[in-house]
Amino acid sequence: MKNLKKIFIKYKISGYIVPKNDEYFNEYVHSSDDRLKYITNFSGSAGFAIILQNKSFLFVDGRYTIQAGQQSGNKFKIITIPKKFPKDVIKTKKKIVIGYDPKLHTEKNLEFFFKIKNITLKPLEYNLVDQIWKKKPKKLIKPFYTISKNATGKTTLEKIKYIQKILIKNKIDHLLVTAPENIAWLLNIRGYDALYSPIPNSRLLININGRSILFANPTKYKIIQKKLNKKIFCDNESKIEKYLMEINKKNIYLDSLSCSFYYKKILSKKNKIVEKIDPIHFLKSIKNFTEIRNMEKAHLIDGVALTKFLIWLKNNFKVKKITEISAQRKLENFRKMNVSYKFPSFSTISGSGPNGAIIHYKVSQKTNRILKRGDLYLVDSGGQYLFGTTDVTRTISLDNNSKHIKEIYTRVLKGHIAVSNFSIKNQTTGSDIDKIARKYLNKINLDYPHGTGHGVGYFLNVHEGPQSLSKKNKVKLKNGMIISNEPGYYKEGAFGIRIENLVYIKKNKFEELTLAPIDKDLINKDILTFKEINWINSYHRKVKKCLIKFMNLSEKVQLSKACSPI
Repeated sequence: MKNLKKIFIKYKISGYIVPKNDEYFNEYVHSSDDRLKYITNFSGSAGFAIILQNKSFLFVDGRYTIQAGQQSGNKFKIITIPKKFPKDVIKTKKKIVIGYDPKLHTEKNLEFFFKIKNITLKPLEYNLVDQIWKKKPKKLIKPFYTISKNATGKTTLEKIKYIQKILIKNKIDHLLVTAPENIAWLLNIRGYDALYSPIPNSRLLININGRSILFANPTKYKIIQKKLNKKIFCDNESKIEKYLMEINKKNIYLDSLSCSFYYKKILSKKNKIVEKIDPIHFLKSIKNFTEIRNMEKAHLIDGVALTKFLIWLKNNFKVKKITEISAQRKLENFRKMNVSYKFPSFSTISGSGPNGAIIHYKVSQKTNRILKRGDLYLVDSGGQYLFGTTDVTRTISLDNNSKHIKEIYTRVLKGHIAVSNFSIKNQTTGSDIDKIARKYLNKINLDYPHGTGHGVGYFLNVHEGPQSLSKKNKVKLKNGMIISNEPGYYKEGAFGIRIENLVYIKKNKFEELTLAPIDKDLINKDILTFKEINWINSYHRKVKKCLIKFMNLSEKVQLSKACSPI
């Protein structure tokens, strides 16, 4: 950080903004693009730092407050968003200039977070962190690959024709697609450019006549070039600026979520800009019949692996030394037993006791705990399969008999069940359901600092919009959307509780995708209603029916016990 401050004078600035994201706005970035971690040591998936000569701030949301304090609190003042924003903590009487990389910010992001009195934002041609980062990790360049209609349900041509109709209807000449996950969905391609997601880092320019140009590293698109539709051309990513500069007096559709200020500035000089959310963002959120069936297949395979792990854990934690790391590896090994498994869909959260209270905990050799009797163990994990993406959380009792903990756990479960049973109407939004999930904890003045659920991609990002179950989300929920259901509770320094299933919307009701037992040892039956008890028993009957044939003799006995009526 000292080296970064040293070059402020050269660029005539008093501070610098360091975001988490890369230039493609990927959620999980490659280590060579993780400038925020390099500067702050913070390893969470979201946040940004503002570094001034005398003070430095790290802004994170409620999921990461504890983690940020542990990793970066000695050098950075940790600020929790949305409780406070940069304007609330950075106050200056004299006018100062703060620099930023225009390729790493959208215009809306700059206006929302960094419009501060007496502060001028200055776009810089070169990224300052890259200038001081001497031993930057190298990226491996791997080629893109295509996935078939059997996996996607629709061809690239079918999807592009739909986009064409949107452009024609709105009198738009070009759509610039800047989010790699949207390109992946549209072209039915995948890649290796992001952690935990098969992202093909690239950009796509679509003309009203359907002619498209894919901009990427030639090594990446060389193999797939012949497999793409004849109207899709490929060119080196270095040439995109030249193409954009040549567009003149046209109506251009830009994605307000992922188009950087840098590209918007180029296009806005000669053209009329229509800045909205990329229509692909909405289209890919509604899964077709093929995608849903394949997601069910992925969750069956994943459920087998997770359930085998849960049975192994219950059988062995008393007699074997099991740590957070060894438990995480064991679960990963169970998933690897199926050939269709590719890699984790996010960094596994394997937290026991107080570590379970860190919402996005990432175990290290330094923090690694032995799983002890009396603890709660929280494991949040998922897998990427060629035909789907999974995400599931279970909280496991390691012979914990606390009545207080059982009450909290059961109230979290009641919220989970309330979401699952919710009847969706035409105007139902994520914020409507989020309230329902929290009410049982709220009755005893407890809550959790994250949303109740997020959208999930199809062999893509485990976190996908626009839908979510959160306090402010106003997107209408529609049939075909996949979403997580994950209320929780976290007591800092003591324990964490979360129960998460993925569900999809069918005929305005939630259908369960996740198949794994919910730990009955933590349930206080006395505070459950008859309807809630029926839900638990019905869910466990389904879990047993789907999974038992994949279990060995001993596991069948354990699964039957775990899924027996309460």
